[in-house]
Amino acid sequence: MANTPQSKKRARQNEKRFATNKARRSRIRTYLRKVEEAIASGNKDDAAAALRNAQPELMRGVTKGVMHKNTAARKMSRLSARVKALA
Repeated sequence: MANTPQSKKRARQNEKRFATNKARRSRIRTYLRKVEEAIASGNKDDAAAALRNAQPELMRGVTKGVMHKNTAARKMSRLSARVKALA
């Protein structure tokens, strides 16, 4: 349990940061799920549009420190390859 004023403040800050990051992560996952669903439906145009919408969200997650840069790059690469394979 936090005892000093500084550690109490830190605990409050951590709670707030956790909530923000959780919301951001959830938002990213939603965008990725939309791409997955579009790929599963087999519609290349929808999948490409969903991928274009997901990319800035993924990169914003990297900028905000929610996700590692290489993880986001790997996800984008794999998704774009799958979208490209739809024909």
